[in-house]
Amino acid sequence: MIELETVEAFEQHLRSGARLAHVVIQGLDLRRFTRELLSADLTGTVFLGCELEKDALRAALVGGALVFPPISGLPYQPYRGGLYSAEELYAGFDPARPETYADTPDARIYAHWAAQGRGSPPTLLETLAQRLHDHAVTDAMEEVLQAGGGKRKVVAIMGGHSMKRGQPDYRAVATLARELSQRGFFMVSGGGPGAMEATHVGAWFARRTEAELDAGLAILAKAPSYTDREWLARAFEVRNAFPLREGDRPICDSLGIPTWHYGHEPPNPFATYIAKYFANSVREDGLLTIARGGIVYAPGSAGTIQEIFQDACQNHYNSVGVISPMIFLGTEFWTRTRPVYPLLAQLAQGQEYARYLLLTDSREEVIRALVDYDSVQSATPPSP
Repeated sequence: MIELETVEAFEQHLRSGARLAHVVIQGLDLRRFTRELLSADLTGTVFLGCELEKDALRAALVGGALVFPPISGLPYQPYRGGLYSAEELYAGFDPARPETYADTPDARIYAHWAAQGRGSPPTLLETLAQRLHDHAVTDAMEEVLQAGGGKRKVVAIMGGHSMKRGQPDYRAVATLARELSQRGFFMVSGGGPGAMEATHVGAWFARRTEAELDAGLAILAKAPSYTDREWLARAFEVRNAFPLREGDRPICDSLGIPTWHYGHEPPNPFATYIAKYFANSVREDGLLTIARGGIVYAPGSAGTIQEIFQDACQNHYNSVGVISPMIFLGTEFWTRTRPVYPLLAQLAQGQEYARYLLLTDSREEVIRALVDYDSVQSATPPSP
């Protein structure tokens, strides 16, 4: 079905003479289009949270349309037509006054979510609104991933939120992400601070020199942890000092997938697309599923280890239709500090994904493994 998600797209659809029957119209104010709606065939048309005048609403219902009404009193749009951006989530933030974060849409949505019972809303309407929102985010994310004919080579980097700016591990992740972006990979992370932020910083600097990356990292290191008052302000300082230029996209694009479940961790503002969810379970499963080009595991704690075995389960049973690389960056960390790799290697014995496990300290080896895997996948004809 055709989806119309902006007023401009709706107007263009009308000008083209195309029918509205069996079209999905999402989150639009259509009160000035009553005349056009009254004369249209609305059989099977779906209105998701659209503003309609009474006559148009009556005509839609009589004409066989399906109408999901707007839900009032929410700081978010359940029927949103696209992903978030840092500019939208951080609207109103003044880097010179870090306390202004509390007035941003991101903070207001988190405060609303917390006040409504967090993961257990007390009302059916709030639960429904959150589920509709997350469904809309997934739909918008799929559209981004399908851009250019669905040829994005999606690689995720997972790692701890406590990884501090200025640490060697942070720079290693940023450098790896930068080089992968330069090779055409679309970088994805959980969209938060630490190793996740480093992933998007690397992509942001993909069209800039290593010296410029180092300069940006030096600014960020002035506020190492997301708990520091200046953490977000320093990020915006880097964005302003090294803005994306004409021609930088799509090579510098990346996708962050955070959640208000961890709303005390602001989403990092270097991701050019942000798919922010209420339901962390939906977010986690989706994040692992879309990373069909492979996942690199930087040092992390319980959340990263959960993702490792969730990814292993997908590969073990081939439940998403592709078996992709699981690469562990940090031999000492993954064999002694958090000895996950030996257990996973034992679990994978006799399984196809055993040959896609890699434990290494070498950035070059990580890149080579992902490039080789992509070459094989690109040369393999799709299944009938």
